[in-house]
Amino acid sequence: MGGVPPLGYRVQDRKLVIVGSEAELVRAIFRRYAELGSVRLLKAELEAQGRNSKSWTSAAGRLIGGKPFSRGALYLMLRNRTYRGEIVHKGQSHPGEHTPIIDQPLWDAVQMRLAGNTAERNSGPRTHQPSLLAGMLFDAEGSRMTPSYAVKKGKRYRYYVSRPLITQDQRESSTALRIPAEEIEHLVTNRVRQWLLDPGGIYQSTRLLDPSAQRRLIARAGEIGQSWTELPRTRQRVFLTTLIDRIDVVADQIDIHFRPARLGALLDVATPLPSASDDETQILSVTIRLRHAGREITMRIDGTDPFATAKPDARLIKLLIRARRFSATLLDSDGVPFAALAKRQGVSPSYFTRLVRLSYLAPDITEAILDGRQPRDLTADKLLAHSRLPLGWPEQRNVLGFA
Repeated sequence: MGGVPPLGYRVQDRKLVIVGSEAELVRAIFRRYAELGSVRLLKAELEAQGRNSKSWTSAAGRLIGGKPFSRGALYLMLRNRTYRGEIVHKGQSHPGEHTPIIDQPLWDAVQMRLAGNTAERNSGPRTHQPSLLAGMLFDAEGSRMTPSYAVKKGKRYRYYVSRPLITQDQRESSTALRIPAEEIEHLVTNRVRQWLLDPGGIYQSTRLLDPSAQRRLIARAGEIGQSWTELPRTRQRVFLTTLIDRIDVVADQIDIHFRPARLGALLDVATPLPSASDDETQILSVTIRLRHAGREITMRIDGTDPFATAKPDARLIKLLIRARRFSATLLDSDGVPFAALAKRQGVSPSYFTRLVRLSYLAPDITEAILDGRQPRDLTADKLLAHSRLPLGWPEQRNVLGFA
């Protein structure tokens, strides 16, 4: 039919022939849109991954394309019937002679998503927030959990719902979940944030890097961890989808399958791209307790009532943030004496040392303090007084009352 062939194809003997690497990208784009249901989020992910549109050289020798995907281009791609093995001429679709890239089930899923989003846009302004964990959550049976919502008395409530509750009789799916979105998003993002604020954890995960790159990575991760709540949700979403493969939600635990080797590229720190063998998955876990209330499920962390009514302590959190900053300063000091580092921070060497020690708290203790789940009697003064804590995490929990 003439013109430039779409991404995934090239012309050979006046016919469209599949280009393997491009076709894989096309399939990945279709699959991710089917999971996300948002072209805006899809565009942000592709940009974060450095994926670009098809490039070619014009007859005049000018290079065209090869740029980040625009939202308009993605909409056109997702509706392009060429990928189903068809040719469109004068508004009519006809069977083509080329091999399709997208199979019928995936094509149908994407078109249903597109049609649903169009109907929702036409029905009025969308006031809901993007679902941070869309496409990543799975229940104990391995069923994907899909974003959903309900309107009660004019207020919109967001949920993540196991697929069987949508596609089957609910009575046949006793293990399926319907979880308030804000609760699980809070738990997952706080666990990721706690990891970012843990220099020891990042050090262990990136030990193959040279020391200079590792120090920069730890410092940048700490900055993101401290400013997480100020980041736009689209930026949070890109961060999570890049680092997380999947999240499994079971009766007493959330397991976040995490790829820490991708952190360097995400934070613009010059680190080698991870090879298949280096790009290993770690699991970050959060112990929870699920409670049924009718069709809804609420979550409690660790299942311990003493922490259920606690609130975040601004002084404690400020102390931990300062400890992380001092630790990052020390890691990036290249042998500068403690006294000189303390003077730069405007504190005494003794105070500087005590705060640096606090950066080696057990990850679950740090997470509990960030969430406001610390023991009622744990104050900033008490934590500072216990700065000479043992290195063993079980002993730290005993001393601070977390055991």
